[in-house]
Amino acid sequence: MNPSATITRPTLSQALVAWKKILAERKLATDLLWIFEENLCFETKPDVPGGVHIGFQTRFSPVPQEALDIAYEHFCESDARIVFYRLGESKGRSVCILLGDAWFGEKKEGDGFVLRNDWGISFHPGQKLEIEEITDMRRWIRRLRRERPLHDVDFCMTLLAVDEIQVHGRVLTPGERYSEAMLGKLRRIFSHAQ
Repeated sequence: MNPSATITRPTLSQALVAWKKILAERKLATDLLWIFEENLCFETKPDVPGGVHIGFQTRFSPVPQEALDIAYEHFCESDARIVFYRLGESKGRSVCILLGDAWFGEKKEGDGFVLRNDWGISFHPGQKLEIEEITDMRRWIRRLRRERPLHDVDFCMTLLAVDEIQVHGRVLTPGERYSEAMLGKLRRIFSHAQ
């Protein structure tokens, strides 16, 4: 994104109206299912391009109702481009993920993005393809977590960050996250000692 360009972020409602309009124009589902990093499931599959298959789940990491609002507001605090990204379709719904990073500043329409530079937002409707919902715990546990190609969805927000924003009003630093975990362990140890 051009740092000298002025952007005016729309409300989430306005952005969603524009997103659904783009999906409808492409005859894609406008019923939306929003997922986050914890919902993504990368698996090795040699028969797909790149050898990595992407699916999703909401059974093991349910998405709180307010998560999209929190993620959008958090991304709006930055000048980095926000992306409404459609992974595919499942059960008549478009499976979507909200992304935010300067990485998307160089993405163009030729890359499959619809640009709204005045908003600092891009929309990526993707292709009409079915995305698999993973419901098998074994597949979920065995998913790829490392050593896979970088993907656009790697710039999404985590549900952990959404929780931290709700509790602390901001995303914690790694040191603060570690301290929180240690305090929790100490509280459990001392509660058993009494």
